[in-house]
Amino acid sequence: MASLGGSMFVSTFLFVFVGLMSSSSEAAIKKYQFDIQVTNVSRLCHAKPIVTVNGRFPGPTIYVREGDRVLINVTNHVLYNMSIHWHGLKQFRNGWVDGPAYITQCPIQTGSSYTYDFNVTGQRGTLWWHAHILWLRATVYGAIVIMPKPGTPFPFPQPAREFEILLGEWWNNDVEEIENQGNKMGLPPNMSDAHSINGKPGPLFPCSEKHTFAMEVEQGKTYLLRIINAALNDELFFAIAGHSLTVVEVDAVYTKPFTTPAILIAPGQTTNVLVQANQVAGRYFMATKAFMDAPIPVDNKTATAILQYKGIPNTVLPVLPQLPASNDTRFALSYNKKLRSLNSAQYPANVPLKVDRNLFYTIGLGQNSCPTCLNGTQLVASLNNVSFVMPQTALLQAHYFNIKGVFRTDFPDRPPTPFNFTGAPLTANLATSTGTRVSKIAFNSTVELVLQDTNLLSVESHPFHLHGYNFFVVGTGVGNFDPAKDPAKYNLVDPIERNTVGVPTGGWTAIRFRADNPGVWFMHCHLEVHTGWGLKTAFVVENGPGQDQSVLPPPKDLPTC
Repeated sequence: MASLGGSMFVSTFLFVFVGLMSSSSEAAIKKYQFDIQVTNVSRLCHAKPIVTVNGRFPGPTIYVREGDRVLINVTNHVLYNMSIHWHGLKQFRNGWVDGPAYITQCPIQTGSSYTYDFNVTGQRGTLWWHAHILWLRATVYGAIVIMPKPGTPFPFPQPAREFEILLGEWWNNDVEEIENQGNKMGLPPNMSDAHSINGKPGPLFPCSEKHTFAMEVEQGKTYLLRIINAALNDELFFAIAGHSLTVVEVDAVYTKPFTTPAILIAPGQTTNVLVQANQVAGRYFMATKAFMDAPIPVDNKTATAILQYKGIPNTVLPVLPQLPASNDTRFALSYNKKLRSLNSAQYPANVPLKVDRNLFYTIGLGQNSCPTCLNGTQLVASLNNVSFVMPQTALLQAHYFNIKGVFRTDFPDRPPTPFNFTGAPLTANLATSTGTRVSKIAFNSTVELVLQDTNLLSVESHPFHLHGYNFFVVGTGVGNFDPAKDPAKYNLVDPIERNTVGVPTGGWTAIRFRADNPGVWFMHCHLEVHTGWGLKTAFVVENGPGQDQSVLPPPKDLPTC
């Protein structure tokens, strides 16, 4: 099995290397084979079988150029159903390849294959891919590196080399069993046993001598780190001892560069940073740990990797970085405030200035009756007091073929009952409703969505991801959103553009986007525990009048339910 994965890696690397070396300005076709298979992996003195792509953990990196066509054939050899999401790729008119199970496709069943065939249009930078069914993305994930078109330089100093840094979580026990146990009890599943950097927890954990990622650098050179938070449930700090990080891109969108001692990155987000190897030659720890500024338990252990100057022996002990405190709200708010779009002539920030549709969604946790659960109740999560129920037929198929009874388009534009959203903790059961309810959005209309955290059970920071789109984060604040005063403070000039945004603990975030991509597009909290509890919905964006403004026909090999 290992040799098979190795040979696939070599052939894929050679194919991609040749593709990248091509000087032709014509778009290339990049092909990948993803074999979903079970592989035995050992971490923290525990060995267990995990679901992988091509026997690798993390999975292979997809290397493409802007403008390329990509064909990824996924063959499922495991007992779980599978689907893969290409996180951050807009998939214009082509939601059939977006990947979330039962939203845009039925999953790939055991023994079956599906080819994700898509174009990379108008995007360049770091994105990632992951399983989008159950909790399988705990081990089924990898990076997507989109290089600019040939002859197009980065809008920042050319690095000597690039490294992908994937931050993740590790459980000693079977992740699906842990999730199922939590659901049966009506409680949060057990937290992870370690964080990881490129699948490795680092030397602060037992049995990790072999399981430490190391990155060699040369004095005086500049390096680009493509950092991805693939963790299931934790926002993470990341820093390198003795070295500053210059942020130049988030979610495959160039930013105004700024230098920081550490970054904050939520699940689903990517951040590109430049690092100058300008310190005394030695060994320095890269480190990551959770950020949590609410009274909710998280895995607070620190994963480490090593930045090592060339010629320095492994016997030199690395230095640990000073990460922000786990509950450092001030750092989190200050860091996110520094993120601004580059907004250059070549990479403008086309912020919608006029809004056609105003939406206001409250984020709530609650408890519904569950006679078989431990306390007779089950934790649920909701938007506007609606906890989303996954359908049995994929929503996009139901929309495209006009299949009745799969979903309703009456998701409320605002909460049914206004209240003091972020006041004293509210434990009263607001009778959260359940249903497969979505919002219908007119083609090419402009949308403003305010996401408001609430103190239902507890406030908490929530990273929200919108499929099929980037959006502009025009405003954010702590406390209750004030529609009379807060819009005057919006940044409509160079707000950060991204696909996943953190709603601050006990606060709100306002985003804007133009609904120019027809189809059915999932929007959900990227904390997997909350997604499972129903903190999700979808937008049905109607077709436009033009020939190239409607959903493409489905591919012939689209999986059936």
